[in-house]
Amino acid sequence: MKWSGYKNLEELSEHDDAALDSLKRRLVAVGVLILCFALLIFSRLWFLQIHKGEEYKNRADNNRVRMSDIVAPRGAIQDRAGREMVTNRPSFNVVLVRADSNDVDKLLKKLATVLDVDISQLWEKIREVEHKPRHIPIRLLEDVNWETLAYVENHNQEFPGIRIETIPARVYHYGDLAAHAIGYLGEISRKELETRDSDLYSGGDLIGKMGLERLREQDLRGEKGTNYTEVNAKGFEQQLLKDVEPLPGNDIQLTLDVDLQKVAEDLMSAGEKAGAVVAMEVKTGRVLVVASNPVLPLEHFVGGISHKNWNALLENPKHPLINKVVQAMYPPGSTYKMITAMAGLATGVIDRDTVLYCPGHYSFGNRRYHCWKRSGHGAVNLKRAISESCDVYFYQVGLRVGVDKLAEFANKFGLGHRSGIELEYEKSGLTPTKEWKKKNRGRKWQEGETLSIAIGQGFNLVTPLQICLMTATIANGGKQFLPQLIEKVTDPDGKVLEQFEPVVVEELKGEKRHLEEIRKGMVEVVQGKRGTARKVRIEGISIGGKTGTAQVVRLAQYKHLKEEDIPYKYRDHAWFTCYAPADDPEIAVTVLVEHGLHGGSGAGPVARAVLVKYFEERLAQAAAEAEQKNEE
Repeated sequence: MKWSGYKNLEELSEHDDAALDSLKRRLVAVGVLILCFALLIFSRLWFLQIHKGEEYKNRADNNRVRMSDIVAPRGAIQDRAGREMVTNRPSFNVVLVRADSNDVDKLLKKLATVLDVDISQLWEKIREVEHKPRHIPIRLLEDVNWETLAYVENHNQEFPGIRIETIPARVYHYGDLAAHAIGYLGEISRKELETRDSDLYSGGDLIGKMGLERLREQDLRGEKGTNYTEVNAKGFEQQLLKDVEPLPGNDIQLTLDVDLQKVAEDLMSAGEKAGAVVAMEVKTGRVLVVASNPVLPLEHFVGGISHKNWNALLENPKHPLINKVVQAMYPPGSTYKMITAMAGLATGVIDRDTVLYCPGHYSFGNRRYHCWKRSGHGAVNLKRAISESCDVYFYQVGLRVGVDKLAEFANKFGLGHRSGIELEYEKSGLTPTKEWKKKNRGRKWQEGETLSIAIGQGFNLVTPLQICLMTATIANGGKQFLPQLIEKVTDPDGKVLEQFEPVVVEELKGEKRHLEEIRKGMVEVVQGKRGTARKVRIEGISIGGKTGTAQVVRLAQYKHLKEEDIPYKYRDHAWFTCYAPADDPEIAVTVLVEHGLHGGSGAGPVARAVLVKYFEERLAQAAAEAEQKNEE
């Protein structure tokens, strides 16, 4: 028998054992290697499914489920009678989701033709939010018409990434009525986003930009809802999975009266007059009219105002962007003479029987100060001085009182400081004093300047609201109320959240008899034979009022021209302020017509129309009773 290399069985056994050990080691190594791979795979699976599972689940859901905000309907704005002035309507916007479009450039070229806009305008919208995630919708065009809406919807397969968004837009039921008070909406800016709660606002949201829409943004905006929609791989919606309804904003009821506001604005607009009309209840401070003319075209702001329309507003010489009720300041003219009269009576330098002579001018120092009536008024007492607006009388009273006392009483009647009304950027006006001039002009007060102040010229500046507030304070016997524009705020269920009551800011105590004498003069302004506002009379209603002419600039070259030949911008402003009924005042009305020349003819007719509308029912009833009496 032949052995194959092994000397004996013992050597063969040793060889087999070595081979077996090597095989075992190899098997262990392979097993360890397999185990390592298994552990690696298991670890990766654990990392993906357990540690990162929620994240990838959300990513998958984001690819399949599209979450979008549902804009809340803004609260309605009503007048004092509950008539809806501003509500909402559906507005259809074209939006782009970049994540659902492979070729945005090609898409926009085609879309620009359909929307009839310049493609650069669409790219500008995208560049504004290019830093945001691609699944965030970009609003390309707002408030599209029905034809455009129908075309985009019917050809949606041609516009991948384009969707139609429906949001509430403002409806102005009375056009531009009270536009400066109500204000308008606009797309939130980057600066505004930085200061706002990110849970409440995001890019593209509409936010109050002016007026009560801005001041009462928190009440009006409501709370957003959320829409969860399943989409396919191309981004087209397949089905609605879930939606959380938005909560509408709160409603605001104003103290304004739509009928009175409309009368005031119509008359101002009909004559293309620039200026303001204010009316308020004298016993409460509730504001009934806040008209600023020219009005703001609110519809231009729906969906965003164009550059062309915005520039037209900026370049308009009559400044429609300014709320002239509280933001424009004018010399008060002769309406200020009630302040001079009150200061004279209260300090005792005159009484109701004090007579001063008016020859048509007053000489002081080396200068002659003229009365508006060059032939003079002759011997004048307080009542006649107010009714015929004698400058010379008030020159002398002002000198006796002094500028600081005039300012003191002006402040008590609401001049020289903000009233606190809920209108933005209210101006404080100016009631100058000796200290004011030294501090602001660096010069000593000249007594000759007091003469100008006493008749409402010089450094004096007021807003139309302040003159109305002064008139109401005189009419009610000395109570200065906080002018209130908002009556109440209610939630969507009708629950009253805020209720506004009359607030007395200041009261002139012990001055009722002096105020009564001033009111007698104001009644003569309208009801008297020589009053400067005789044309304002209303049969059946006794009115107390005061006209005023505020000099804009004194230019010698226009001195001898007829008034209609003087350039518009150099003509005097026209004031008329009044209250009625004279025996038991309810309403005060103030009208300022820029460059309207004379208060009685320029501003008076507007105030008269407001009063006629306010007393409409009483006048009709009185007319019916008179007719019935005549028949009997």
